[in-house]
Amino acid sequence: MRITEIIYLVMVSIMQNKFKVLLTSLGIIVGAMTIVMVIAIGVGGQMDVADQFKNLNAGTIEIESISATSATVDMRQMMQMMQMRSSASTSSSNSNIATLTVSDTEEMVLFINGIKDISLVASSSQSVYGGDLDETTTYTIVGASEEYQTITNLSMYMGEFITSEMEETEARSVILGYDVATEIFTYPMLAYESEIAIDDRTYTVAGVLNKTSNILNGNTVDSCIYMPYSTAEKNIFDTDIKPQMVVLAEDVDQVATIIAKASVLLKEIHPQGEFTISDAGAEMEAALSSANTLSMLLLAVATIVFIVGGIGIMNVLFVSVKERTPEIGVLKALGTSKLDILLQFLIEANLISVIGGIIGVGLSYVIMPLMQDVIRMEPTTEAGIMALVFAIVTGTVFGFYPAYQASQLRPIEALNAK
Repeated sequence: MRITEIIYLVMVSIMQNKFKVLLTSLGIIVGAMTIVMVIAIGVGGQMDVADQFKNLNAGTIEIESISATSATVDMRQMMQMMQMRSSASTSSSNSNIATLTVSDTEEMVLFINGIKDISLVASSSQSVYGGDLDETTTYTIVGASEEYQTITNLSMYMGEFITSEMEETEARSVILGYDVATEIFTYPMLAYESEIAIDDRTYTVAGVLNKTSNILNGNTVDSCIYMPYSTAEKNIFDTDIKPQMVVLAEDVDQVATIIAKASVLLKEIHPQGEFTISDAGAEMEAALSSANTLSMLLLAVATIVFIVGGIGIMNVLFVSVKERTPEIGVLKALGTSKLDILLQFLIEANLISVIGGIIGVGLSYVIMPLMQDVIRMEPTTEAGIMALVFAIVTGTVFGFYPAYQASQLRPIEALNAK
């Protein structure tokens, strides 16, 4: 029997049982959808990580002061703390948190080689009024230095970022994130050189940042107002504000050395302080690793769905072989070989899988745009191809044994079957 005749018989069988074919391929449809969407979620997660870190150089180091652990407090100190009045106790609990200062950054540059730029950065929420605002609105105010722009690769839409002169004179100048400028002045270009009031003090807008949608030091750049750290320290920040120190290494290979030296130096400057020191490269690798792990877990789930779908195809083909035993007997009596019978049922299994795969891939591309508000998905052509390959493999593997059984039927027994 020629291959075209085998394919014709397969098509006739499928067209006569359209609803059964659709139900049979349901597992494959779900499996194909799952694979495409899982890969889209994985790619979306990787792009989220890349977006989150794209404004940080690979050699960026972040230093943050934290509470001293209970292990650093001996029993005598514990007893003394218990005997203190509640107000004194509250004050004592905060005394274990060292506050990073501008002089700390100067000592870091003086005693540690390989530091290209360094900046303190801290944030606080304050009421803002001006422009087209009808009432005061709360925004995040970030205090930073001139070097912060280089470290984080922030780019300007117009105007300039914080300058050394602004820092030295404690200038009441601010740089607006793109969304802030839009919300306050409707058009970002109107913000430049305008005035806004922050906590009842007037500030001049020295610049507007380009839109980035990035998060830096826990703050969304587009929704922040930046000002010189010296100005923020004087007019905005409370005494309990604990700034972070952001360091940029001249060479990525020097990051580990700088971290080790910074840990020792800060311990000398703040003997009672505890610090966490991390670098952007390690954080990005960890985030990507987590995203990839999640993708692999979801892909494993998709594989299980395909296996279930394959078992469904196998069961239906077993039933089909039983129902079509007389037909097989007639074909064999007419001289059809075992290989032709095997190919007929194997092609049928593959075609059912491919139909399910195509429907599943198509549905996934329709559903993904509807889910973008819930989770980021980035559809790829490779995902669709992989889903179809999975469908073909599933049809071949799970369709082979029923096809083999059909090919082994004896003509006389098949013709006599009821």
